[in-house]
Amino acid sequence: MTWSEMQPLLTQGTVDTLYMVLWSAVVTVLAGLPLGVLLVLTDKGGLLQNTPVNKVIGVIVNIGRSLPFIILLIALIPFTTWVVGTFIGPTAMIVPLAVGAIPFFARLVETAVREVDHGLVEAVQSMGGSIPTIVRKVLLPQALPSLVSGVTTTVIVLIGYSAMAGAVGGEGLGSKAVTYGFQRFDNQFMLVTVVLLVVIVTVIQLIGDGAVRLLARRGRTTS
Repeated sequence: MTWSEMQPLLTQGTVDTLYMVLWSAVVTVLAGLPLGVLLVLTDKGGLLQNTPVNKVIGVIVNIGRSLPFIILLIALIPFTTWVVGTFIGPTAMIVPLAVGAIPFFARLVETAVREVDHGLVEAVQSMGGSIPTIVRKVLLPQALPSLVSGVTTTVIVLIGYSAMAGAVGGEGLGSKAVTYGFQRFDNQFMLVTVVLLVVIVTVIQLIGDGAVRLLARRGRTTS
């Protein structure tokens, strides 16, 4: 396959991949952030200590993390069809991508929030701060560098998931690699696809690392 033939396929594959990853990352953050915070708040000694709730959430998150994505992808076909109307295409793939990444990101959020100095929490409590205030003014701001790092890691994981989603009609670079690289034995196309994915991952990692360093410097300055 010549470069002129590959270019439109690779361009469309890249656009589809970024589309799937972007929107599934948004859903993942919106759902995983409160879930991770809730894991900390309801844990033993937490501000909302509730062992049964914590155990239930923990079990759900652990089950979600333990399932291989390709199996989860197939298992969610009825649910994806119910939500989107189809299980094929980049929009449909947002559903299993988000469902697969939410438990992963929730654990990263839990780890980041647990690292916050408990003395700051006690200080706000002593001044009459409510739990929502503590979360908004202490836990999330103090954990922000780690949270940004977690988002970066999650986005990179989603890129890997999106490549697997291409094997079952998800479009994107994974689909193009399977259809035009593997099935047609076009090693050149496969190589270019791999390079594109590596470039995308590298750019995202650099952006994420830069944001973490910037936030860390600001934190040192304000403190």
